[in-house]
Amino acid sequence: MEQLLTVKQAAARLGTTERFPRRLIAERRIRYIKLGGHHVRIPETALAEFIAAGMVEPMRQLTWRDGRVVA
Repeated sequence: MEQLLTVKQAAARLGTTERFPRRLIAERRIRYIKLGGHHVRIPETALAEFIAAGMVEPMRQLTWRDGRVVA
């Protein structure tokens, strides 16, 4: 079974305050599991997917020629 993170643990892994993962949950931008009335847990894979979805790959090397960028 995969590890379930508390909001506090998820925030620590993201390097943010607890407010950010709570907002992600409220906006349903991340998968979560609801336990009882108000306890929520975030699966580690959901956090990894969220991080991967925001990954921006570097652009290829651009060169300058006569003051212009040449691809």
